[in-house]
Amino acid sequence: MIKTDIKKTVLKIGEEVTLFGRVETVRDHGKVIFIDLRDITGIIQTVTRNKQDISPEDFVKVIGLVKKRPENLINKDLETGEIEIEIKELVIISKAKTPPIPTVGDGYDIDENLRLRYRYLDLRRPRLQQNLKLRNEVTRIARNFLDSEGFIEIETPYLSKATPEGSRDFLVPSRLQPGKFYALAQSPQQYKQMLMVAGFEKYYQFARAFRDEDMRADRQYEHTQIDIEMAYVEREDVMGLIENMYKKIAESLEKKVLENPFPIFTYQEAMKNFRQDKFDLRKSKDNNTLAFAWVVDFPLLEYLKDEKRYTFSHNPFCAPHTSQVEDLMKEKNLDKINSYQYDLVLNGEEVGGGSIRITDPKIQRQVFKVMGFSEKQIERDFGHLLEAYEYGAPNHGGIAMGLDRLCAILSGEESIRESIAFPVSGSGQSAVVGAPTDVDPKALKELKIKTT
Repeated sequence: MIKTDIKKTVLKIGEEVTLFGRVETVRDHGKVIFIDLRDITGIIQTVTRNKQDISPEDFVKVIGLVKKRPENLINKDLETGEIEIEIKELVIISKAKTPPIPTVGDGYDIDENLRLRYRYLDLRRPRLQQNLKLRNEVTRIARNFLDSEGFIEIETPYLSKATPEGSRDFLVPSRLQPGKFYALAQSPQQYKQMLMVAGFEKYYQFARAFRDEDMRADRQYEHTQIDIEMAYVEREDVMGLIENMYKKIAESLEKKVLENPFPIFTYQEAMKNFRQDKFDLRKSKDNNTLAFAWVVDFPLLEYLKDEKRYTFSHNPFCAPHTSQVEDLMKEKNLDKINSYQYDLVLNGEEVGGGSIRITDPKIQRQVFKVMGFSEKQIERDFGHLLEAYEYGAPNHGGIAMGLDRLCAILSGEESIRESIAFPVSGSGQSAVVGAPTDVDPKALKELKIKTT
């Protein structure tokens, strides 16, 4: 039994084919029944004169003859519109109940909570299937590009250590060490820097990042980032690599890049010209046009008035400008020190951010110190990285590119949930499986955890 993809039937006129797919519509014209059949590659009209106990959403097998349609019956809106399948045999693989939500149309008018509750049905709609196909294509292009540039794909742990790097951690209790916890990695940041110490000069991975943050259209508890780190580079080297990769993606998807090379704004220029550090350079909102821009020279530190202390603007491993290291070490003009951070903006959204890293443990300790960390805290949270640097480290830098947000923009979507197969809802629930849920008391007992 050889399955023929629906889109390939146009090459098999006059031949018998075997199709498998889902019934999209059934139109009974009395003597003739038209059944539109869909698989992952497309949709096609099939025809039979025999009554069938068949309904939309049923999964079927069809054996039939590929025939050209009469000229006046050609459907120019379909890739297979010039042909149809004359059914010789139809087998129902699986009967379907009437779905609680329609799977035709774009689905925007359906309550999102209902769509997420029945996501496996929602994903049948062509718009979402196309979005996930585009995501697959972007991933393929990026991976091939980085491979061609000599990068090595390396996985880093998800179960990591809770450290104060910005967002709230998701904590995982340890069964073997009661009372102690892992944290789901907010990013592979420290691991990829230690890979530079290990001598892997070009690293990447499609990394999952977990952050317990409030939900919004462009934020999920877990997201995917194209994570990159490079040794022996300056800021412009990393920016140039990413620019070339995104041009490759744009070209492959037949998108127009508004300005080439990507324009560069300092943080001060961005705030003066646009009053924010993410902005849209397009004069009209054409989804086929990609307006990339870089923002550089961010402040190294941000002052928290309520807490009366400094914190990092990007992450605590971001290097200060070389000319301002002395001020940092003497704790002078801290609010005027700039960093080697760089963010990539696309059509009004931030789609990536990175920096050249600190590799001198003395400078790294000083950054922690001016943020109010005690020596005990520094050793507890970052001692492993500082110790690694004592054994020598190349100068290096990297970037994390948000895959979900990029794919949403490329698909013309407002929300990243439209480019993720099974996103959580706005209230943080994994609607399809009903998580989070109560846990069996026996499991909690094993973990030495009590709930109130």
